[in-house]
Amino acid sequence: MNGESDTVGGLLDRASAEQYARWFKALSDPTRIQILELLARRREPMSVGAVVAEVGVAQSTVSQHLAVLARVRFVLVEAVGTSRHYRVNEACIECFPTAADVVMGRPAPNPQQPRC
Repeated sequence: MNGESDTVGGLLDRASAEQYARWFKALSDPTRIQILELLARRREPMSVGAVVAEVGVAQSTVSQHLAVLARVRFVLVEAVGTSRHYRVNEACIECFPTAADVVMGRPAPNPQQPRC
């Protein structure tokens, strides 16, 4: 986000609303939620193969879901030789609950809090 307040005159600003919508859309699939939860619990980079072994879906499916999660920066990608490893973006762990709170009408977060 841009570091400015998430609300303008009591209404969530458009840029924040668009960002939150992208986040919620990225979480609209149960497999993506499982993958994100796995990475958040592990707190260490994992290869696609390791994620496949845990989640139990095809490698191409996991790769597609990881790409969606990476686009919204819920996961970060690290090149390791010729492969890629994925890890949860710790900043998003901090700000996503805040996004849900704001959308549900709770006060906007402190601008000093970490942003995704």
